[in-house]
Amino acid sequence: MSQHEKINYIELPAKDLNLAKQFFSQVFAWEFVDYGPEYAAFTQASAGIDGGFYLVDLQCQAAQGSALVVLYSEDLEQTQAKIEPAGGAVVRPIFSFPGGRRFHFTDPNGNEYAVWSDQGLSE
Repeated sequence: MSQHEKINYIELPAKDLNLAKQFFSQVFAWEFVDYGPEYAAFTQASAGIDGGFYLVDLQCQAAQGSALVVLYSEDLEQTQAKIEPAGGAVVRPIFSFPGGRRFHFTDPNGNEYAVWSDQGLSE
């Protein structure tokens, strides 16, 4: 498949890079490569897309018009249960929508994400 004009990389804000790396490593098993003190990259192999966190005093919130990064889980309840012990917060518990279920959370830096699944739907 051609990469021409496709989403290829995503950059996300982080007030504290170490908190971001620790959280996403613990919850989602992402791996990071540091590029100086203000940037940490992740790869498609561990995160599903290439990208990185950059050091800045900003947050992504869908209610403020930010794009919402949505991850996939084969076991939504299991993934949700890992958020708070790793320092995140579930801001919208699991809910259903046509074709699936999902929940929203914030990472320790206050950035909002969602996790969805098409597993566990009632027939």
